[in-house]
Amino acid sequence: MSDRDYARDVNARYTFDHLEDRILDGLRAMGKDLNALTPEDLAPADQLHSGGLAATLELVALAAVRADEVALDVGGGLGGPARILASRSGCRVTVLDLNEAFCRTGAALTARVGLGDRVTFQQGDAQAMPFADHSFDVAWTQHASMNIPDKRALYQEIFRVLRPGGRFIFHDHMAGPVQPIHFPVPWARDETINHLIAPEEARALLRETGFRERLWEDQSDQTTVWFRESLARMNATGAAGVPIGLRLAQGADFDEMMRIQGRNFEERRVSTILALLDRP
Repeated sequence: MSDRDYARDVNARYTFDHLEDRILDGLRAMGKDLNALTPEDLAPADQLHSGGLAATLELVALAAVRADEVALDVGGGLGGPARILASRSGCRVTVLDLNEAFCRTGAALTARVGLGDRVTFQQGDAQAMPFADHSFDVAWTQHASMNIPDKRALYQEIFRVLRPGGRFIFHDHMAGPVQPIHFPVPWARDETINHLIAPEEARALLRETGFRERLWEDQSDQTTVWFRESLARMNATGAAGVPIGLRLAQGADFDEMMRIQGRNFEERRVSTILALLDRP
């Protein structure tokens, strides 16, 4: 697949008409005051990963980002985690995402919660980042690498843009011990843009790149429980059981994706890894 085909296919997967308006309509239907939104209010719409806001808060605590530091959210989508990180730590965050619609909508949502001076968006490819060497103190990613084909390039780019002593933290889906996975899943309707790799492969690539591992934790069991609970709510209450914003940012077949992804975890076809690494 060429770089042009990769960008086209990923953008096609995550591009929806009038996304900001649809998210705001959904939040209004949930009883949110659109004139007094907080980053936490947006969580049903912008935490586009398993575990939701709780998973992001776990990363915030683990990363321990200071107010004088600068962070990069790789594949940050609508910017939900970036806004939580900035509001909780006081730091500045740049969101890098390949999808133009996500960047545009994310910037508008950021302005609505008064964080436009601390969270900015840059459209670009994580395999060839548009940033100078040593630009960031912290790099962060949540459930983005599944769509990125060249993991070696991804890790090398993160290493390059981090300052010496910087840290890389991620919470990502990877391939489970049983293969192949069932489709569709939230990041791919078929194999075209699915780029899961095994945790052992990712770990080896990170070491080869030069990262020093501080934490590597398999959280597949926790993610499996989260999917069970989410599916139980969905089955009990129908569409109302799943936050409306997530459906709007994932597509009409979101319910099917949730069920199949839950099956993937039950059958150990997908795993979840939490990691914290240093750049010497």
